Amino acid sequence: MKTAAKAYIGLGSNLGEREKVIRQAAEYLRKSPEILSIRLSSLSRWPALGCPEQPEYLNAAAEIVTTASARRLLELLQETEKHFGRQRNHRWEARTLDLDLLLYENLVLDEPDLTIPHPQMHFRSFVLNGLLELNPHLCCPRLKRPLRVLADRLNHSNYVLDPARFQLISIGGLIGVGKSTLAERLAPALGGRLIREEYDKNPFLEKVYSGQTNLALDSELFFLNSSVAQLQKDGNLYEGLAVSDYVFFKSLIYARQWLDEESLARYRRIYDLVIQQVQQPVLVLYLQDTAANCLARIRRRRRPFEQDIKMDFLESQQRMYEEILAGWTICPVIRLDASECVWPEQIPPLAKEVSYYLAGKCYGNSNHHF
Repeated sequence: MKTAAKAYIGLGSNLGEREKVIRQAAEYLRKSPEILSIRLSSLSRWPALGCPEQPEYLNAAAEIVTTASARRLLELLQETEKHFGRQRNHRWEARTLDLDLLLYENLVLDEPDLTIPHPQMHFRSFVLNGLLELNPHLCCPRLKRPLRVLADRLNHSNYVLDPARFQLISIGGLIGVGKSTLAERLAPALGGRLIREEYDKNPFLEKVYSGQTNLALDSELFFLNSSVAQLQKDGNLYEGLAVSDYVFFKSLIYARQWLDEESLARYRRIYDLVIQQVQQPVLVLYLQDTAANCLARIRRRRRPFEQDIKMDFLESQQRMYEEILAGWTICPVIRLDASECVWPEQIPPLAKEVSYYLAGKCYGNSNHHF
């Protein structure tokens, strides 16, 4: 007697009677002698990825108990697609039925036409939400993270790997949390370029921290211009990959902390104009620690202009970071505890995990078509 295995699949349709097709496809699979049971999640509606002009998708996930191997299960899925009129012409075409093998027990497989776990499921809220509904305790055997953690990184959004896009990883977090140290270690580990905030070139910064708040707007505009010069889309951008030790939106946080209402309004008008010129990151790493621990590091590193920073300044920063990230839908956000990035030996496994969020470094070649 063959041993039964538990697998998870994704189902989607954006042509015809979508719900009817998805439910009929589940029943069609259930009738196979190699499928012992199938349990369907609730259905959800999502915009079509890659082709926003297409009709919206209806998506679901299913838990399958099967005696089929992973390879045989993929064949069953393809046979089912064909039965319901699926034609494969190009990647982002509309589909009567789309079935994808997501997980098969704890199998990790890389073959020319089959990659398990599915190589982009950690970019898809519509996939992870369905899987978590079926089993809230699932983990990704490749990333070795609970699916709940992977879903939280997406903030209810879906993303597409774009090899034509500049692969920028931006690191955010409080002053003193360790952003620059992490960026300095992560950039070479990924074979990328380091982009450092030019705080040491700002002629106004030290004076502002010493109490000359009349220069705060000049200081913030310096940082804004410097960041635009480093990250502008049509300027001296670099091919491949880069790691920056700041996220561009942090300039808004500092502006809100330093500027009076009139200066902030002026700053915001300029920010809203230049943000269109800036390359957005494909991934944000948000480095987390308590304000107290960050303040202790600030004291230890003894930069003179930072020594008057108070706890309430850092706590205010922390609240504003969380406020912005709560509505963030530009790219995935990986939250890291500062303790995960202290030692050099912690960087290679982090770099490997980060690489799964980068185009051109994603593992496997697959016939999956999300």
